[in-house]
Amino acid sequence: MKNIWELLEKKESRQKILIGKAASKLFNDKGYLQTTTKDIADSAKLSKGGLFHYFASKNDVLYFILKNYMDLALENFEHELTEVKDAPSKIRFIISRHINFYLANSSEGKTLFQDAHLLPTKYFKVIAEKETKYYKIVAGVLADFINGRVEKSELTILAFELLGMCNWIFSWYNPKGSITPGKLSEFIYDIFYEGVSGYKERRTVDNKT
Repeated sequence: MKNIWELLEKKESRQKILIGKAASKLFNDKGYLQTTTKDIADSAKLSKGGLFHYFASKNDVLYFILKNYMDLALENFEHELTEVKDAPSKIRFIISRHINFYLANSSEGKTLFQDAHLLPTKYFKVIAEKETKYYKIVAGVLADFINGRVEKSELTILAFELLGMCNWIFSWYNPKGSITPGKLSEFIYDIFYEGVSGYKERRTVDNKT
């Protein structure tokens, strides 16, 4: 899977892509608050004036990174799911796609998880709306798997449990280790599927009694 900067080559200027790549690595390595605009300009081999030609502030750089990350995470997501035959296969697909996309864009993904809340409100709302759209797609697949017999609050828990299992690999997973991304995806799928299947069976019994 390509990273977001490769996919943006035909949409954005070379300089904006260089700034985004440099900044996402710095935010990942140093933290957003500890990274200065001078750090970003130096890493992108620009003057500060050159940086400000493309972005008015460090907030704008962070927003540029996160917006493109979420836009590309959402791109064709619903259409791709329509081509998967059944709900269990869709769950497996979601996990594999989510992990592979994150691993191809790990600096940007970590920046989303760790620093999105530092955005100004107007920017944060846009990112939150995109995250909500992604969540709703996942929740819709889970609702189909459970045949809709689930309260909204419980569906929310299931969806965030799945996303949490995928997202928190950023804090511990080493893709160069013995566990391949494919094996990790299957491991997460097996645990989640078995757990939800047990939950589904209990719901069915409860509804009959």
